[in-house]
Amino acid sequence: MQPATPRTGPAGPGPQNDAAAPATAADAAPAISLRDAELAFGDRVLWSGLNLDVAPGEYLAVLGANGTGKTSFLKVLLGLLPLTSGTVSVAGTRPRAAAAHVGYVPQQRGFPARTPLRAKDLVAQGVDGHRWGVRLHPRRVNRRVAELLERVGATEYADAPVGLLSGGEQQRLRVAQALAADPSVMLCDEALLSLDLHHQHVVSELVHEQRERHGSAVVFVTHDVNPIIDHVDRILYLANGSFRIGTPDEVLRSDVLSDLYGTDIEVLRSNGRILVAGRPDSTHHTDSPEEIIP
Repeated sequence: MQPATPRTGPAGPGPQNDAAAPATAADAAPAISLRDAELAFGDRVLWSGLNLDVAPGEYLAVLGANGTGKTSFLKVLLGLLPLTSGTVSVAGTRPRAAAAHVGYVPQQRGFPARTPLRAKDLVAQGVDGHRWGVRLHPRRVNRRVAELLERVGATEYADAPVGLLSGGEQQRLRVAQALAADPSVMLCDEALLSLDLHHQHVVSELVHEQRERHGSAVVFVTHDVNPIIDHVDRILYLANGSFRIGTPDEVLRSDVLSDLYGTDIEVLRSNGRILVAGRPDSTHHTDSPEEIIP
């Protein structure tokens, strides 16, 4: 794919920032839609003027350095954080009302060794964990849990305590949990972090499979696009209170990122991998201010 000619948008040269999703054959309604969206904390604006449609079946990667609003973007889509201004809809409704249509895969965080929870119990929480009281249809739930465990390759440790499983095994369970409702939107927040290359591949393929088989839209926040680059349709790149939206070839370019960061950035491609040299604050955003905002 040849890089597109940069266009000028509200944030300067580069791909157009008012970005509708590529048209589908059926011209389906967007799975996610933001209009003139702004998110700010006090005087600090993370991003503003964001117009974005994500189509059913589209795979959007969200990239950027520490504290640029990547995790906060997901919190907006989950209904956990309100926009400062503008509008957002998920699955055609308000984010909180769309919860039944959304699968969420968080960062890999280990469970304490003595956590009194088996692998299948964790997955079951995604099936009926939103209901109170005694389980009314245990056989139906157990059957669905077994299907999900098989789908993510976790059947052999279904009865194992989650605290004794490896990080990769635990993350498979989180994917199974996210798939429980067969979501039309998948939101992933650094879901490959701390995983070895094998489990990075396994988890990324499971998310991609949901997109391919069920037409789910995927929004994948990551500090390293390489493990998912073959699946990505478009990128939302956040930096310095601004953003760019476009295909990987349109956004991951030296001129585009240099303009975003206001300094010389070099994008290198080697053996199918993309390397960004000179990016400020290129580490993961775990300790960024946005992470501690409720």
